Parts: sequence; structure tokens; C-alpha cells
Amino acid sequence: MRFTRVLSAAVVALGLAAGPAAADSPPSASPSGGGDGDAPTVAGTSFRTATEIDQGQRATAGGSAGDYLYWSFPADAGQRPTVRATVKLPETHAAETWRIDVYDGLRRRQACQWGAETRTAQAGASSLELACVLRTVRAWSEPWANDPLPGTYYIRLTAVNLPASDLGVPVSTEVQVDSKDMGGAAAVDGALAEPLVPGIAVTSGNDEDADGEEDGERNAVLSAIEPEDGWSSGWWSDRWVWTGIGAVLAALAGIGGYALTRGSGRPSRTPPGA
Repeated sequence: MRFTRVLSAAVVALGLAAGPAAADSPPSASPSGGGDGDAPTVAGTSFRTATEIDQGQRATAGGSAGDYLYWSFPADAGQRPTVRATVKLPETHAAETWRIDVYDGLRRRQACQWGAETRTAQAGASSLELACVLRTVRAWSEPWANDPLPGTYYIRLTAVNLPASDLGVPVSTEVQVDSKDMGGAAAVDGALAEPLVPGIAVTSGNDEDADGEEDGERNAVLSAIEPEDGWSSGWWSDRWVWTGIGAVLAALAGIGGYALTRGSGRPSRTPPGA
């Protein structure tokens, strides 16, 4: 019994001694919250090093006036992407003209339907905003056409006709891409075999003669971005629904027309007055 009391007193004493020490000790360092969904804070300097962003994600990057800043994003069939960019300028600068260009997976420059893709910031302006609304992405196109196709799209932001006094001036930029689903009105017959993303041709070639490689190794060269629901390849649209409804209505109209025009049946074979 005496031994138990002594042991309890020792435990209490150790706890009182360790308590203040634990409270006075600084908290251990741990990584801050966030994860894979955090928006990028850097931009690439070429097509090959373009920073990948998702639609609806606001990306930021710092740079210098005169640099080329690149981002890339996925766009699927039936979508009409809108690219917006904001350039924040230093307090002192001359008049600067900035331009935003969008290229498809074949690195063809896509014209903007509307939007201020080129704007000039007057001397002393704190910022300027650019916008580019692309044409609707098509599931399939003729080889000679310049239609936007499903795959990776590249954004290039840069200053043009920059005065020598402003070369290398630090700037900060923000870029965001949003899309509107145009539905069956923009659907076309046909579809691409694969979306136009970096590395898709290399992967398709390896699949035929590289049986021993792991799937992860073959797909390592592929772009890591794609639409949330995956690539639709343009095979489905609400045109199928309206086509089915039209077929049902046509069948009902045919049945109704027959019921109205068939008469009372065959005429009697008995001659009149017999």
C-alpha cells in the first residue's frame, strides 16, 4: 500500500514537471494546408514548359515585361472557352501594349470571336485586362480547316512594342479559363480518334509494340490535364435526345393520320337494290 502511494506521488510530480516544459516548447513545423488543387503560381516560358491549369482555376505568375508567359488547359468538344488575363503593372512605366494568344493542340493560333485580346495600358496605369472568346470546339474537322479541336490549348501572354525603358520591369499576372457548353447545336458528325494532347502519338505507338512496359511508363509523356468528366470524343450530344423525340412524334403523327383517313372499312360487295 505504501509502495502504491509513493509510485502515484512520483507520477504526479513527473507530470507537473513535464507540463510546463511541453507548454513552453515551440510547435513543430508542418506543411501548410493545400494540395493538388492549389492554383499554380508560375508560368512556363515555351509551349513545352507551359504550366497546366484546369478550367475555372485562377493561376497567378510573376514575370518581367518582355517575357513570354505560357499556360495550357484542356477543352473538349462542344465547349466555347473564354480566356481572361489581368496584368498588374508597377507604379511607374511608359505606355505598354499587351497581347494574349491562344493556340490549339496543333499549335495553330485560334482567332478570337470577340474580346479585347490586345490592349494598351497608358503611362501610370495600375493594371489592364485582356479577354479572348474562342469558337466552339468541334469534335471533328476537315484537314484543310482551322477549326478548334478537342485537346490541349496553350495561352501565351506577352507585351508587344515595348519601349526599351520598360524591358525587364517586374509585373504580376492572373489567368483564368471558363467554358460554356454549347450543347447539340454545335455537334457535328464524326470524332477524333484521340484528343490533341502532348504525347498521345508517342503513347499510341508504344502500345502496339511495348508489351513488357508498365502502363504508367507508357503514359508518362501524356499531358496530366483533361476535362473533369474525361474526353467525350464528341459521340454524345443532346441531338440524340431531340432526334429520338422527333422519331416518336413522327410515328404518332403517322398512326393518327392513318386512323383519320382509313374510313369505315371495305365497301359492301352486295350490289345496290339486290
